[in-house]
Amino acid sequence: MRHTLLWGTLEAVIDIVLLSKRAQKDLRTMPRHIIGKLDSWISSVETEGLEEVRKIPGYHDEPLKGERAGQRSIRLSKSYRMIYTVRLDETAKRTQLVQCVVIEEVTKHGY
Repeated sequence: MRHTLLWGTLEAVIDIVLLSKRAQKDLRTMPRHIIGKLDSWISSVETEGLEEVRKIPGYHDEPLKGERAGQRSIRLSKSYRMIYTVRLDETAKRTQLVQCVVIEEVTKHGY
């Protein structure tokens, strides 16, 4: 995990991306170009950090409301969305808690 020194404070950069079981299942039926766009987003998060990738306007990263409060979405295309949350990484045994991005689902957006 990388750390950035910002005005004398230590700020953790979120750069770990995990797929939920549902997201893994969703990706089995996704078109190849959607998987490619998601792969590009994951790669960007892992190299630049989540906060920097959120600034990229093409993804339209936005918080969700209502029953999905606490989750965020990005656009993979006009029709497809990816839903994610930021959580503590509980998969690795570490002495330090690490925040990570968990991709919850990839779905066709209903209009």
